[in-house]
Amino acid sequence: MRVLMEKLVVLSTIWISLFQGWMVQSVEYDHTASIEASDVVSSLSVSIDLLLNRGIWRLLLMCELYLDSLSESILKLKLHKRTSINCLSKLYGIVVAVQDLTRSNQHAMHMQCLRDPMKPLYNGGIIQNGEFNSGLMGWSTRRDFKAGVSSSPSGNKFAVVQRVASLYGADAAAAPSHSVYQKIWLQTDTHYSLSAWLQVSAGTAHVKAFVMSPSGERVVAGSVSAQSGCWNMLKGGMTSYSSGHGEIFFESDAPVDIWVDSVSLQPFTFDEWDAHRLRSADKARRSTVRVVARGTDGAPMANATVIIELLRAGFPFGNTLTKEILDIPAYEKWFTSRFTVATFENEMKWYSTEWTQNNEDYRVADAMLKLAQKYNIKIRGHNVFWNDQNSQMKWVSSLNLNQLKAAMQKRLKSVVTRYAGKVIHWDVVNENLHFNYFESKLGSNASPQIYQQVGQIDHNAILFMNEFNTLEQPGDPNPVPSKYIAKMKLIRGYPGNGGLKLGVGLESHFSTPNIPYMRSALDMLAQLKLPMWLTEVDVVKGPNQVKYLEQVLREGYGHSSVNGMIMWAAWHAKGCYVMCLTDNNFKNLPVGNLVDKLIAEWKTHKTSATTDAGGAIVLDLPHGEYNLTVSHPSLETKASIHAMTVGALSSEHQINIKG
Repeated sequence: MRVLMEKLVVLSTIWISLFQGWMVQSVEYDHTASIEASDVVSSLSVSIDLLLNRGIWRLLLMCELYLDSLSESILKLKLHKRTSINCLSKLYGIVVAVQDLTRSNQHAMHMQCLRDPMKPLYNGGIIQNGEFNSGLMGWSTRRDFKAGVSSSPSGNKFAVVQRVASLYGADAAAAPSHSVYQKIWLQTDTHYSLSAWLQVSAGTAHVKAFVMSPSGERVVAGSVSAQSGCWNMLKGGMTSYSSGHGEIFFESDAPVDIWVDSVSLQPFTFDEWDAHRLRSADKARRSTVRVVARGTDGAPMANATVIIELLRAGFPFGNTLTKEILDIPAYEKWFTSRFTVATFENEMKWYSTEWTQNNEDYRVADAMLKLAQKYNIKIRGHNVFWNDQNSQMKWVSSLNLNQLKAAMQKRLKSVVTRYAGKVIHWDVVNENLHFNYFESKLGSNASPQIYQQVGQIDHNAILFMNEFNTLEQPGDPNPVPSKYIAKMKLIRGYPGNGGLKLGVGLESHFSTPNIPYMRSALDMLAQLKLPMWLTEVDVVKGPNQVKYLEQVLREGYGHSSVNGMIMWAAWHAKGCYVMCLTDNNFKNLPVGNLVDKLIAEWKTHKTSATTDAGGAIVLDLPHGEYNLTVSHPSLETKASIHAMTVGALSSEHQINIKG
């Protein structure tokens, strides 16, 4: 009876979710799949048979088998084969998974400051009493700190640790503020997804989440700019490489009381994490296409041989380009045979085109652009301005306000007009979360005004806000996702900027990547619903450079909101910035071999097929541009070649042989 009831609960949950059109996402992604309400009645009977035959406990242990079988059933109903209910963890039941994934999607859509926090993701995971409905049970405080549980007018309970200034004496203002903490048990080789809702007693404060590892290391798992008067969500994570006791807690360098609620820490084995990423990449980067070949008489062409050739991958993947390519044929051959997009390392920057005032020189940039166009390599415009005061020419730094405005107007019009329609993106005010040179000179609206002027000249290019450490360093207070989102909304909200084509640029300069944090940051930034690129990917040299780069590139490729990636691995004879792909003879180094492996993997597809009696073949293809070559005895010796573009919305392609 108990098992039967559990089955009925699962089925009713699936029924409700399908009927309401809930969007069910994979772990920590905003990757969604839906089933139309008209298909619910027929699919429900299939789901009932599936669940009754396999049994609820077997499904708990064999989640992947369940997903495969459900996908097959949905195929029979003529739905897209990837439409399925994703499982969040083999440790949790299907009901919990569906509910938590739905709630996670709701969280992603409500990242603004809320009057009351939302429920904890994954029912809190391994956290005990994450909503503080049982007081401080399971939680502790540092010695001599005052802690308690308070309630909002709506009845929501949360933990408060009061800052006691008398404990610090003269150093009170410099001492960190603490939250309650909880002792936890961490597993070996496990990714942990962290979320919590935070508020501070006054003003705004940068609050960091820490997980103390079994080795005693204080790992920054995420941070947020928390406000008073409403609740902000912090999303992050960390990886444990050993098992043992740990702790989770929150701190701020500001003299505030930290309020905490809806804490969650959910474990995922490496295999579980990778499986979700692979499934997500498959859904975001590939499509199933039915190709039908018809003869000159319009009849289906059975038993035709179709050769499938991928001409250009749909997902933009590239590298940084340097002027040396103009003089070294081996460099040109190596680069152009691999990449479809590129960024000039320095050659388009202001200090490269006008090192001496009023002496502009675009010859190098023009030549590099001409070479890229020869190979149909798309170029990102990098950059119009750089907000770092240390990157300004001496003559710029010496200008008075009016002179600076005139020089900036000249630069902006010169470079944007010259390359409008020739570049796909502009990094408009580079790194303007870390730096504020132009704001310090022109006022707080300098960046929105510059974006507006660039957009008025170049109507087609996407205007990016390019920043570092948003993905790389969860403890850096300047570019945390909440501040990035706020800055982007400031730019978009400036009068006249509502129609700008804006983009999220994430430089991605990594040392040791925190993959769970990277995914959570991408999830948060995805709420902007803007094109998002990893623009300068590299990993510092070390014994794990290849391993770490592979993790970063796979994580970016697997996230549906990432629209392209460019590495910051420009070749120089005297050495690269931090990461070289080749030696000076343009023979791949281990990092270059990894890049080639991924390019080949992401292009993998069936290269030939034979049509059935209805003249059709069904192909699972990466997005991109293809040539299909059709051979058939009726065509004698002449094969028929047809172009085909496969994208996210592709489903069927007709090949009509002309007489």
